[in-house]
Amino acid sequence: MLTTGGSFSKGTWLVTNLAERPSALQAERALPLASQLRRVVAAIGVLDLAVLAGAVASAAFITPFIARFFPVIHDETGRLLAAAPAIIAIWLCCLLVRGAYRRRIIGAGHDEFQIMVRATALAAGITFAVGFVTDIHISRPFVVASFAFGLIGLLVERYAVRKVVHSLRKRGSLLTRVIAVCEPGALDELVTTLARLPELGYQVVGTCLPGSGLESDVSLPVPRFGGVDQIVPACEAVAADTVLVGGGGASTSRALRQIGWALEGRHIDLVVVPSLIDVAGPRVHMRHLSGLPLVHIEEPQVRRAGGLAKRGFDVVVASLMLLILSPLMMAIALAVKVSDGGPVLFRQERSGRNGSTFRMTKFRSMVVDADSRINELSDFNDVDDVLFKMRNDPRVTVVGRPLRKWSLDELPQLFDVLRGDMSLVGPRPPLPREVELYPPEMHRRMLVRPGLTGLWQVSGRSDLPFDEAVRMDLYYVDNWSIVSDVIIMLKTARAVLLSHGAY
Repeated sequence: MLTTGGSFSKGTWLVTNLAERPSALQAERALPLASQLRRVVAAIGVLDLAVLAGAVASAAFITPFIARFFPVIHDETGRLLAAAPAIIAIWLCCLLVRGAYRRRIIGAGHDEFQIMVRATALAAGITFAVGFVTDIHISRPFVVASFAFGLIGLLVERYAVRKVVHSLRKRGSLLTRVIAVCEPGALDELVTTLARLPELGYQVVGTCLPGSGLESDVSLPVPRFGGVDQIVPACEAVAADTVLVGGGGASTSRALRQIGWALEGRHIDLVVVPSLIDVAGPRVHMRHLSGLPLVHIEEPQVRRAGGLAKRGFDVVVASLMLLILSPLMMAIALAVKVSDGGPVLFRQERSGRNGSTFRMTKFRSMVVDADSRINELSDFNDVDDVLFKMRNDPRVTVVGRPLRKWSLDELPQLFDVLRGDMSLVGPRPPLPREVELYPPEMHRRMLVRPGLTGLWQVSGRSDLPFDEAVRMDLYYVDNWSIVSDVIIMLKTARAVLLSHGAY
């Protein structure tokens, strides 16, 4: 049965009608996607070949040049180029074996880059092994240079391809059509998340509810088919090529196996969304015990997030940033002072680690009496009852508007970082009155030093819904690492330069 809400018994004729003609509809919708994917994979293969050929050719020309300064190296360009086809063939085979051209890996980011590194390492090992076993002279400087250039080229190329794929998905191309199997509550969250992240390439086109949700009268965001036993007709009716099992979708391993058996031989992927969304990958470890898959989750990284390593990183990077940005900061200070004669800096009490308060410093971007005027603007809040943000805040000065657009008003907080009141990366410091409105779980974000930037700032800045911002803050608190801090800072620079979500 199919319905978009209300009683489950409604719309019986529609699913019957769709089920009678699945083949034509599935062919009509699925073939264009398959064709697009084949073209993308073929284009990537050609790009890989061009990158590898360029890398090997560059190494062949550079190695003899280096040999002029190192007499022990005796290599000629012509002889090196003769080995190029074999090296490229080995390299492409390793990429293929490692899964670099699988559909689900295209545009996947970290997993795709990891495959590039492993395939390159494997190809280099095979190349050296062939030279050792066959006594064929293979110039080690040439091989090292080839694989170094090639790896860099592959990573850059795949990054560019990823951006193109994400752009196409945002425009409605290369989308995987999904039937979701989960409880109604989990379905709303799933549809909202996938709609907000179109670059993932998943489009929920229908749902099959588990037994507990069949009699629900809740209105759903996508067409509703029958129970789990209707998955195959549902997939055929809407030409879905993936079944996604979410919260409550398969209460037992037997139910999940039955879904897998039903999809067997139909070229429909089965994807399971575990209840581990807010746990970082490095904290999750899988192991099998007598056929029983066990998921081990390491404890949260809250203590490490306040430890010596993070503090040392903050001090070193903040000091370097102050040294580099000091001319810009002096120019901003002069502009703020000249604009209206008011104070250059704005200091405000904020809540820090473990609820302690401190005076946070910013370049003043609003009129002097901005705080006293907040009550009269409370009806224009664009966020919610906890935070106050307004797109066209009349309190912002002429100089303050570009400062806020590119987050330059935050630069004095580097001194707060050096004092130990803040960190470079972490949840943003809330006002004490905001903390008073926090529900119990939100107080967990106070276990670490507040940050100059954070995970939710690079995921949408002011445009992100408050609940999603809180979820990202809690994710950061539990899954902190130095690597994540570096990545967030790099993404912050990009978000600031593009002024995404700033107001």
